[in-house]
Amino acid sequence: MNNRRDFIKRAALGTAAMSIIPSKAFSNTSELKQLTILHTNDMHSHIHPFESGRNKGVGGMAQRSTIIKKIRDEGNQVLLLDAGDIFQGTPYFNTYGGELELKLMSEMGYDASTIGNHDFDNGLDGLVNQLPHAKFPFIVSNYDFSNTNMHDKYLKYKVFNKGGIKVGVFGIGIELDGLVPKNLYGNTLYQNPIEKANYYSNYLKVSLGCDLVICLSHLGFKYNTKKISDKVLACQTNNIDLIIGGHTHTFLNEPVIVRNMDKKNVQIAQVGWAGINIGRIDYFFNQKSCVKKVRGGSIFIKSK
Repeated sequence: MNNRRDFIKRAALGTAAMSIIPSKAFSNTSELKQLTILHTNDMHSHIHPFESGRNKGVGGMAQRSTIIKKIRDEGNQVLLLDAGDIFQGTPYFNTYGGELELKLMSEMGYDASTIGNHDFDNGLDGLVNQLPHAKFPFIVSNYDFSNTNMHDKYLKYKVFNKGGIKVGVFGIGIELDGLVPKNLYGNTLYQNPIEKANYYSNYLKVSLGCDLVICLSHLGFKYNTKKISDKVLACQTNNIDLIIGGHTHTFLNEPVIVRNMDKKNVQIAQVGWAGINIGRIDYFFNQKSCVKKVRGGSIFIKSK
């Protein structure tokens, strides 16, 4: 236990080589209010950088912590989000069941995550037992956990106030049937992602007056079948500004723009897997809280 505590403390002290979008790029927009969205997905229990292969030296939670701290030190409002599949992939998960991942994410100040299919790999009991280690909420809007021990352990949505900017966040999970053994997710009910996304995005944007609506999605970026993906979700909804995706381990160097049902732009972002990258999207609002400028990219995480 002491060794794990020591590692958690050391995680904030790592160093990284990185390319960060500088705030000076918008020095001519000083009258605008900046909000920085940082995002990850499909970490799969990769605590350390890869030790061999083509990704040797890449990734690592200590390295990610350094990047996050440097961005926060710029002095702008920051929202740090994850799109699920935190668990499964290294011996750390086999040994500690997700405890270390959630403790380190809490140390880094994550604001929220959604739930990926691999987060059920130790069953509902395994997930529930680890949630006390997370100092951030899990948000998923199309899973009904009413008849499970998760029923009071998650949120359908959350509104964050970042320097006067209201950001509404909801989550969409992938269909578990056929992907996850039934005994692991029990009586969890999967609900139509398009219907739930439209309901919660409308509620957040229209009823609650959010300036920005973000969907944390674990549907996957796109498919060659009729399976619902982030691109399909964006096209068939109205009030989502940004979809932060996961599941398909898609490396996007910058967000992809898709037009929604109202012919407005929706950004879709995803940064691969295993903590190789962290995404950054900067929004600039005027005094009326209208988005005036947006810029996004992917930060490569590599040890020095």
